[in-house]
Amino acid sequence: MEGYVYILECSNGLYYVGSTTDLKLRIREHQDGLGSNFTRKHSPVKLVYFEYFEMVEEAFKREKKLQGWSRKKKEALIFGHEWILPNLSKCKNNSDYRNYWKRLKEQDKSKPPLDENPNPSGAS
Repeated sequence: MEGYVYILECSNGLYYVGSTTDLKLRIREHQDGLGSNFTRKHSPVKLVYFEYFEMVEEAFKREKKLQGWSRKKKEALIFGHEWILPNLSKCKNNSDYRNYWKRLKEQDKSKPPLDENPNPSGAS
């Protein structure tokens, strides 16, 4: 059975991501307050993006993926700026493994070489 993943823009400017087998019906349900609790609280809603899938299971998987995206990534998708998605996917915080290795190298540079005695008095 075919399916769709969609992004709605709510009245408060937030995005809602969902999936369905009948896009027109589901949008109507959201507009009528019969959709999710979130869209009911923040209606009216406007369809700003959708994708078609031959299998609804694929639409559901894509929905879960998009729900984890940042607002900037969703907007890049909505506005057709797919080329910047990889850049927006890069982790920039200290938990990223690339940043870990960079910090480790910087720490090593600040340490004295092993052949130097860190204690000039000679005491151990």
